[in-house]
Amino acid sequence: MAIPETLPLVIDPEIGARLERRASLEQTSASSIAERAIAAYLQANELKEEAIHNAALEADKGVFISSEAIERWMMSWDTDDELPPPEPDILLHAR
Repeated sequence: MAIPETLPLVIDPEIGARLERRASLEQTSASSIAERAIAAYLQANELKEEAIHNAALEADKGVFISSEAIERWMMSWDTDDELPPPEPDILLHAR
């Protein structure tokens, strides 16, 4: 098991006071809340990076739907002649 690491952290006094109040309300330590916040921040950014990477891989396939096709489809919503979702109509060579 890894030994807990100490991280010196300088924060704005107002944020520190808010953190202490929250810790008191939750009957936990400020460092516990800070650790959870850092973990959540890191996870959110890792998920964002993964989504960007996956989107880039998808874009590299070179298969797209034009904005005109999307607009025609959307304009047909809630009409008697609603169109099915458009098929890709822009096919570029894969990079």
